[in-house]
Amino acid sequence: MSLNVRPGLSIPLDEIELSFARAGGPGGQHVNTTSTAVAAVFDVAASPSLSEEQRARIMERLASRLDGRGRLRVVARDTRSQFTNREAALERLAALLATALAERRARRPTRPGKAAKARRVAAKKLRGRNKTLRRTPSGED
Repeated sequence: MSLNVRPGLSIPLDEIELSFARAGGPGGQHVNTTSTAVAAVFDVAASPSLSEEQRARIMERLASRLDGRGRLRVVARDTRSQFTNREAALERLAALLATALAERRARRPTRPGKAAKARRVAAKKLRGRNKTLRRTPSGED
């Protein structure tokens, strides 16, 4: 069994450490007795499933989400079902990794169009006209 991050990259589930805890919140006695919250921890720094380039890109783009040892932690405690929370945590982990690995498109430089240039020139003329109206009339004094 493995976690499909994107086409060409899947991470075996034995590389993802799952831990369970009590979730808290509303639910009465059920919440107090069952460990439904799921934390999925993926060791980015030591994963053999990632290439060096992929590892570097994830480490750079998810730097604020990694702990000191290069591990990515995702928590799900949305539902009262451990199974559903487990699926949600794995989906979130896959989505995070997929967005970090996505190639960013280079910005194609564009120039202002004719209408934008015309608006800019018209605004400049208007500002200039307003400034000339502020001058004191030269014939008086």
